[in-house]
Amino acid sequence: MTSSIQRRDLLARSLGLGAGLALSPWALAQSGPIKLGTLTPLTGAGGVYGPVMAATVKAVIDEVNAAGGVLGRQIQLVSEDDQTNPEAGVRGARKLIDVDKVAAIIGTWASSVTTAVAPLCWESKTFLCTTSGADSITALPHQGFLVRTQPNTTLQGRKFGEFALELGARRVYFVTPQTPFAQSQLASMTVAVEKGGGKVDSMIYDDKKPSLRTEVDSVIRSNPDIVVLGGYTPDTSVMLKDLYRASFKGKLLAFGYSVNQKLVDALPAEVSEGIYTLSPSSDSNSAAYKRVVEITKTASPDPYSCQTYDHVSLVILAMAAGKGATGNTIRENIRRVAQGGGEKVESALAGLKLLAAGKQINYAGASGPCDFNDIGDITDSKFRYEQVKGSKLALLKII
Repeated sequence: MTSSIQRRDLLARSLGLGAGLALSPWALAQSGPIKLGTLTPLTGAGGVYGPVMAATVKAVIDEVNAAGGVLGRQIQLVSEDDQTNPEAGVRGARKLIDVDKVAAIIGTWASSVTTAVAPLCWESKTFLCTTSGADSITALPHQGFLVRTQPNTTLQGRKFGEFALELGARRVYFVTPQTPFAQSQLASMTVAVEKGGGKVDSMIYDDKKPSLRTEVDSVIRSNPDIVVLGGYTPDTSVMLKDLYRASFKGKLLAFGYSVNQKLVDALPAEVSEGIYTLSPSSDSNSAAYKRVVEITKTASPDPYSCQTYDHVSLVILAMAAGKGATGNTIRENIRRVAQGGGEKVESALAGLKLLAAGKQINYAGASGPCDFNDIGDITDSKFRYEQVKGSKLALLKII
């Protein structure tokens, strides 16, 4: 007990307090580490992305801590696995909020997980950064405690429809499991296709079935020019195998996150050959992107790792700009560092130096400009178009 009191008195003196004065819990909290959390899919359908996303956040935090931290304090990262599952996501968020007392949660990926977790965040005033795309997310009453760097589903759906037309399709068939973004994706795609003189049919399927041959036969009877695949990697793999077995000869278009190189490597070459993919594009010309290349040790890092690099950088800079380590401080200052004018920066370290010098900053990161509208959506994004050629994803264009 005496040793404990002596240590507390020593800490009090270092903070300018009189000897023998006990530090309040508030004072101790302000002098301890700042806690941030990641809630990414380390397992489940998004398990190919979550570990790299969390590792990217840790790399940024390690750099900032090595340079002295933020607000004179070190940052402590706590990582939880949402298992690409809303129930597991809620359990992980509860721990991060109630036990770890994080100021922000970074990196929710699946829209269903973000939808389940967001109310916990705004009720506790914990800031949430997400890569989920469902339109419904930013329509939630999140009170400003949420931003996302992923283009919303309305924009993505339009891009899918326009690309299908560009590929010469006039009869489009959209197949998807029931997800939070399925209906808005379909609606936006349909508007784009019909504007170009085409027609869209659709089907919701059970993504837990080991075979989708019955659904595939129904699709083929409609004689589509192109099938647009709206699922995640596991069920998309099943759908692709059954389309091949049914000798479907039309074109295939999928989300880049589902038909990724890991899926291509796992499928027979004849099953995956020729599939087109579309996904939001990172800014490959930026210094921030090149840093993510170094962190992930991959020539073409996935867009979600680029987005989480930006998430943690923005959170750190918002805390520094607002001189506080709370979710509310982040909410009040994130647009100030992302789109408030000032000198362009592409890393947390560069921004911290300018803020310390009393200067304004404008953060633009690995995922591109991080300008948010009033409800937390990014205002613009480029898209990446690829095709499987010779068992490799080949870039067609970025626009």
